[in-house]
Amino acid sequence: MAKQNPNLVIVESPSKAKTIGKYLGPDYQVKACMGHLRDLPKSKMGVDLEHDFAPEYIPMKEKADLIRELKKAAEQADTVYLATDPDREGEAISWHIKELLQLSDDKTRRVTFNEITRGVVTKAIQQPRDIDRDLVDAQQARRILDRIVGYQLSPLLWRKIRRGLSAGRVQSVATRLVVERENEIRAFVPEEYWSLDVELACLESAEHFEAHYHGENGKKRVIATQEEAMEIRNDVEKQMFTVREIKKAEKRRSPAPPFITSTLQQDASRKLNMTPKRTMAIAQQLYEGVEITGHGAVGLITYMRTDSIRLSDEALSAAREFITERYGERYYPGSPRRYRTKNAAQDAHEAIRPSDVRLDPETVEPDLTRDQYRLYKLIWSRFVACQMENAVYDTATIETECKGHSFRSNHQSLRFSGFLAVYEEGKDDESEEKMDALPQLREGEQVRHLESRPEQHFTQPPARFTEATLVKAMEERGVGRPSTYASIVSTIQDREYVLKKDKRLEPTPLGEVVTQLMLDRFTDVIDVEFTAGMEDKLDQVEAGKINYKQVLRDFYEGFHTEMEQAEEALKDTRIKVPEEVTDEICELCGRNMVVKFGRFGKFLACPGYPECKNAKPIVEHMPGRCPKCGGGMLKRKSKRGYAYYACETGATCGFMTWDVPTDQDCPGCGQTMFKRSGKGRMKPFCINEACENFLPEDKRGYYKKAQPVQAEGEEAKSEAEQQPAVSPKASAKEKKAAAKKTATKKLEEKKTTAKKTATKKSTTKKATTGKTSAKKAAEKE
Repeated sequence: MAKQNPNLVIVESPSKAKTIGKYLGPDYQVKACMGHLRDLPKSKMGVDLEHDFAPEYIPMKEKADLIRELKKAAEQADTVYLATDPDREGEAISWHIKELLQLSDDKTRRVTFNEITRGVVTKAIQQPRDIDRDLVDAQQARRILDRIVGYQLSPLLWRKIRRGLSAGRVQSVATRLVVERENEIRAFVPEEYWSLDVELACLESAEHFEAHYHGENGKKRVIATQEEAMEIRNDVEKQMFTVREIKKAEKRRSPAPPFITSTLQQDASRKLNMTPKRTMAIAQQLYEGVEITGHGAVGLITYMRTDSIRLSDEALSAAREFITERYGERYYPGSPRRYRTKNAAQDAHEAIRPSDVRLDPETVEPDLTRDQYRLYKLIWSRFVACQMENAVYDTATIETECKGHSFRSNHQSLRFSGFLAVYEEGKDDESEEKMDALPQLREGEQVRHLESRPEQHFTQPPARFTEATLVKAMEERGVGRPSTYASIVSTIQDREYVLKKDKRLEPTPLGEVVTQLMLDRFTDVIDVEFTAGMEDKLDQVEAGKINYKQVLRDFYEGFHTEMEQAEEALKDTRIKVPEEVTDEICELCGRNMVVKFGRFGKFLACPGYPECKNAKPIVEHMPGRCPKCGGGMLKRKSKRGYAYYACETGATCGFMTWDVPTDQDCPGCGQTMFKRSGKGRMKPFCINEACENFLPEDKRGYYKKAQPVQAEGEEAKSEAEQQPAVSPKASAKEKKAAAKKTATKKLEEKKTTAKKTATKKSTTKKATTGKTSAKKAAEKE
């Protein structure tokens, strides 16, 4: 029987509330707070700089109804359990809820779940604790620091560069990393070098193999010029080579440790093509719980914001049992692998792993979305692999010699797969040297030269960052923390400081100008070491070693001085952002048009203003041809921001579609094929109704709205009445007229229905009045 006043458990999200509610039963009421309920005001800084950085927290207006609901539930509950996420921000949310709902210390308890499973949730409820004020203060310090920097630096950027800009304590450093990498690329001077490969043949058999130039007289040498390469080639041409040395060895390769936040984001980017932001959103879903057939709502992974590679004894034991049962004893190393966490890591949680290793990806696949399945499989495979035996390779190196020049041939073959049977870590550069099998040779044996292949090369500049490598660079330099990586990478792109092209990040002219201003005037804010040092101080606040107000005082003293100096130095200065010149030619004066920024975003304008005032929207040319007139296809945006595709001739042709044109032609009719819009790989189809490969609209994979239920006695509308009489190829004018006609018809139907309803009510009222009068008359008689 349920308690009269059930305990209240408050979590962040409805999905998490649903999962936990099933575990706790009727004695607990689980509600979602939907994140923060109060915060600093948006209209002002909300931090009193003159009174020791006192923050001014206010309830969020959009959550007023939710706050009232939680307050009422808290008043009726015996105990309120605050079960937000187990990190600084989760602790701060719990503290804000306690203060906002005015909960007493006796009534309030804090619980955390590293994984959302029945056993862990039940155990956590039985072992509650108080709110950790050190964790709360660490989060407050971060929030106030970011607010001070943002609300004092951003107005300066508005006045000196352009309205709408923002600066952040960590995002500015991340942008600097991208800008500095771009400067390295520009300053890079390629150096020439040559390689020389020779094809050698065995005398005793028809086998031949390739050898690469190594050096002279046992020492490695780089071939710098073509002359050197030709000299070596002439020395060995059509000569006999001697097998000088043969080395055979066994190479063991160990598995990578389990995922932490940064490595999960990196591998998901490399293997699944997911952005860090998308990765964390999907991981949050897997952590909070998914309905699994036969198991109910289950949290599939442990908490995903962590920098620890530690694994619990229970997880290690479960992994051993699973590996030996599924793969056999030889795939288990004999004892569990324990990984050592870096000194700088907080080590507050376990590594990211499946909450139950027996729920393999194939078992849960039918209940997951495509992205959930792919990410869960990645996490599950990495965890299982990290507890498996090493992979074993047989390696062989043959060194041949001719006239003092040494050449080497290498080969390795996989003898035992070990952990590779489950998972192989992704790399940023997947290119590997192809190694063919080598013939059986003996030291001192002679081999014959067949061919020489000299090739010119140039050293390459450092590669631009991908989202994965930027996260890695931030982690290595101590910039940001696991909970902030995804938002930082997303923010610098949203602010248009950094642009992603072909999966690589490059700074925009705006990003470079802002970064240079920050370097000139705010050396501490944009300094990588200073930012990393600030993260260390926040860690010390969390550990209770430093008061967070002291951290704020130390920071603001230097920052305030830099602000005053920058205001004075830039008093009469306006910094111009270099204009982006395009290939688009102005039709009026012939100049190359440039990209400008207006109230509604980017547009093209003639640089000859005010003499030439030509301006037009930026359009994106798409592959393929218009199926109606054969013209080019453009990508456009509707008033509501949705992308659609139209013929470049506009109203002259009138063709538009929501489907995406491709660079493929239909093999039947030769017209451009289209594909369904949306993420992921989509199969192209033909939209030409006269073609045998035509795919009707209802079979293109779009969801159709449910048809309204037909009332009894109502005549079924014909298909012509249900659908507007406009063909997909109708002109814009025809479509507009049809839409107007449909709207008028609906309005008339609405008026007719209202009139009938009013007449019915009037008739009913008269009848009722008549009956009442007759009844009274009868009673009177």
